[in-house]
Amino acid sequence: MRTDVQQGPEIWIRGPVAVPEEPAPPAGVTPRRYSWVGTHGGAGVTTLASVYGGHDCGREWPGPGDPQSVLLVGRTHAAGLDAVLRALEAFRYGQVPPGVDLDAVVLVADAPGRLPRPLAQRVKAIEEVIDVYRVPWVQAWRLGETDGRPPREAAALARLTGTGRR
Repeated sequence: MRTDVQQGPEIWIRGPVAVPEEPAPPAGVTPRRYSWVGTHGGAGVTTLASVYGGHDCGREWPGPGDPQSVLLVGRTHAAGLDAVLRALEAFRYGQVPPGVDLDAVVLVADAPGRLPRPLAQRVKAIEEVIDVYRVPWVQAWRLGETDGRPPREAAALARLTGTGRR
């Protein structure tokens, strides 16, 4: 065998291949915890907290013992996007409890498929002022089945929360 030739990785593996574990946070660093806050009824806060972890605040601001980092949640229908904009205005004008920190907006699809142009334009306006994470329509969630993996299209949200099932 020649010794001057670089060897590649072994391609023949016998038995099951272990899935590499996600790296642990650096020593002394804990993953950030979030409170999910719905901007309107039916936004999907309870489902998102079940799937991605974090504290379900419903439509209330986090209390003293809750994580103060907020993920605002709204549906992508007209009323939902209007509610998100009103909540963003509350942050802008300091009408939220002291210490509450807005991290991002999470928009949950209100139906399968693409958004109509007028709604897509509203989403774009929100994206111009804050980070927005989109969650697609998930039929299983509608049926109450939240124990599966989060949708691939929402991988960025799973990374943000650090607690999503993978």
